[in-house]
Amino acid sequence: MAISDILDSEHSTSGEQVLLVDDNPTNLQVLYQALEEEGHELLIALNGQEALEIAASAQPALILLDINMPVMDGFETCRRLKEDPATREIVVIFLSARDSVADKVEGLKLGAVDYVSKPFQFEEVVARVHTQLALKRAREELRILHEKADNLLLNVLPSSVAERLKSGERTIVDAIPEATILFSDLVGFTPLAATLPPEKLVQFLNEVFSEMDRLAGKHGLEKIKTIGDAYMVAGGVPDPRPDHASAVADFALELAAILPEIAKADGIPVKLRIGIHSGPVVAGVIGEKKFAYDLWGDTVNTASRLESSGIENRIHVSTETRELLGDGYLFEARGLIEIKGKSPLETYFLTGRAPA
Repeated sequence: MAISDILDSEHSTSGEQVLLVDDNPTNLQVLYQALEEEGHELLIALNGQEALEIAASAQPALILLDINMPVMDGFETCRRLKEDPATREIVVIFLSARDSVADKVEGLKLGAVDYVSKPFQFEEVVARVHTQLALKRAREELRILHEKADNLLLNVLPSSVAERLKSGERTIVDAIPEATILFSDLVGFTPLAATLPPEKLVQFLNEVFSEMDRLAGKHGLEKIKTIGDAYMVAGGVPDPRPDHASAVADFALELAAILPEIAKADGIPVKLRIGIHSGPVVAGVIGEKKFAYDLWGDTVNTASRLESSGIENRIHVSTETRELLGDGYLFEARGLIEIKGKSPLETYFLTGRAPA
């Protein structure tokens, strides 16, 4: 096959794309035929400038790069390839008549993964190309696996906590002086669940919890966990924020407005009960194989008790939370109530935002 035929060829295979860069037609022809037989799609450039343009647009998997060429030599071409974020991951193998140790070291310093001296045996070149492409595929598979692992970690841990674990920190425990905790529960769902088909049960819970997840993300809150049909979310955890109480209050008000619509649309007659309390908590990661980020302390217990002692379709808040929310919200006093394990507490129902 003549060099003109190579340049005009529209040949395409399912193999990985390789860019051949050389101003010598004989070298190009030998390499083209050898790699074509291996199933690769071949691209041709006669100098470094052409190689940069083709690499930027075609993104080949590998480049076989000569050094002594007109317009731009191979060293400068490799340097520019590795400086450009769009092309720096392309594998480069130098293929040159310059066979001094200094040249080889220079090529490898510039970012090439291999250096083959001319005259070459095409079997050797093909073998080196296959080896480097296999390594590239392995690196990509590792990158994808690492990305999946990171995503899984972020699904169960706050991002800042996940970064601490990835950096090598093994014992993660924080004393958080001020946070707001919310517990919600679907009232009447447990007995109703016994009468629902499993698919409808899971579908409804998934719909409700997905909406809660969306609202938590919207208000910058941290979902802590679900327990059956209960949902726990926190503001100011793990990263402090001065508006933790108002962020949780806004989440609760939106949730209380949305859940009846979901229940009505699905024909499932359940109602929501919400409890909110503010105060210090201890936060940390527990477990070895299945990490869990959790919160402990009296603040958590009180928020849970406020939920369980609340009223359907009402947002039950403590005096501490009510004081943090201030005049920006509307409340209805509930008076003193008995809370299991605690002295009687003065509590309130959050009814909305105050008019602007």
